[in-house]
Amino acid sequence: MRFWCFTLLVFAVASAAATREMHGSGDAFATPGVTLSWAIERGKTESDTSVVVRVSVDVKQYPWVSVNGVDPFTKKTLVLQPPTTVPNMLDVRVARAKFADYPNTEFRFYPKEADARAGDAALVVFYHGVPDTAPEFANENLLDAYLLKRILESRK
Repeated sequence: MRFWCFTLLVFAVASAAATREMHGSGDAFATPGVTLSWAIERGKTESDTSVVVRVSVDVKQYPWVSVNGVDPFTKKTLVLQPPTTVPNMLDVRVARAKFADYPNTEFRFYPKEADARAGDAALVVFYHGVPDTAPEFANENLLDAYLLKRILESRK
């Protein structure tokens, strides 16, 4: 009996240790295998304004990603991007108003589809709110150029 309890404990600790968590910072973030850049796409009204996060990955390391919004008080979660493959880069667009109820954002990265379907992330990059340094753009071409520039700069 002790052996089985010990085995379960070791397995639980090993499973919990498998997910690496990192606090994202600024409007651009990079760690081996993952780069993120943030910007705001202004709409005609506040309800039309979106937060855009460009996710770039090393597809050999993290070909799958999901994104959740989290209420830090209730821990209620809103799926912002269900598990999907990343074809090198992916833009995640979220209405800026959603950050009022779900200010924390978790980018969950997976090495395999089965891990993504099970919600077993190898890496979680989390943010508390939209970075203050995320610029606002009314022009989609300028937004796209900025996000790409920040991705490339952050990879160096």
